[in-house]
Amino acid sequence: MRISEDRYRRERVSLQLALRFLEHEARTQTIRRWTGLSDDRIRKLYRSYATHAPRYVRRHRGKSPHQVAYFGRSARIQQETVWLASLLSLFGVIPPEPGQDEGLALPSVARGELLCQAFELYRELIPAAQISFEHAVFLATTLARGEQLRVGRCVDCGSLIVTEKFPIRDRRCHPCTISTA
Repeated sequence: MRISEDRYRRERVSLQLALRFLEHEARTQTIRRWTGLSDDRIRKLYRSYATHAPRYVRRHRGKSPHQVAYFGRSARIQQETVWLASLLSLFGVIPPEPGQDEGLALPSVARGELLCQAFELYRELIPAAQISFEHAVFLATTLARGEQLRVGRCVDCGSLIVTEKFPIRDRRCHPCTISTA
């Protein structure tokens, strides 16, 4: 009997994580990747959740974000990216060194819960944040793998920055870039 109880507990945790992802307007493919639930199960969960939700929850369609250029689009998004990356690091969503642990680079329920906690704190700290949950998922995955983006330090002041893996220019934060111009 204990084995089945554990199985149900794992399923309940996956369903709770899927509900949190739905609250953050995650796409079905993202929820499936992080929870292991089927597309049909996620859609049924949304239908039952949407009827009891305190606010309307939009469902996004199409591909998840996949372009790192988004995080350098403006000075504000660059700063928000740094704040979000800091929280992802503090919560243990991304490893100290990218690609350090291949098992950590893959989505899981435990990491998904930490991701939600980090994103929810990010939204509390920055109520008018421009980075969506889907972009946060993409940022976390990209930083964990270290393939396109990395967390680094500004060459002038040493503050935390998020840069491309092989940057063309010196790695500087936005305030240092403005002061040298």
